[in-house]
Amino acid sequence: MNETFQVVCPSCAATNRLRRDKPAMQGTCGRCRKRIFQGAPVNLTAESFHLHVFNNHIPVLVDFWAEWCGPCKRMAPVFAQAAVQLEPNLRVAKLNTEQERRIAAEFGIQSIPTLVLFREGREKARQSGAMPLNALLDWVRPHLDG
Repeated sequence: MNETFQVVCPSCAATNRLRRDKPAMQGTCGRCRKRIFQGAPVNLTAESFHLHVFNNHIPVLVDFWAEWCGPCKRMAPVFAQAAVQLEPNLRVAKLNTEQERRIAAEFGIQSIPTLVLFREGREKARQSGAMPLNALLDWVRPHLDG
């Protein structure tokens, strides 16, 4: 039997098992049949936040942001480019702190944008402020190995 890992579908939030010996980028959801990795950040709600952070066997990078935030708006295209480059080794997601204040408070988000990297439901790294793509990738990649 081949080793598998769990990934939450960005479209329907179903937890899927993917085989490590198959190309993850081609994986489709068993429930909705959409691609598991879509090369774009997943927009999280309070419900889907916990599913993605705790049920994914891959790290999850969450951008805590708000619509009114200028640096957040400048960071959005950088974050989208990061999704293309980091999937399927990492789930890239966004959480609007104005819409999901309870989650932002739960994680002590005091400035935005703030990026938080979760692995197996635990916070592994945090970085506040907008950054260019290369800086973002340089910050994230060391945390992907362990």
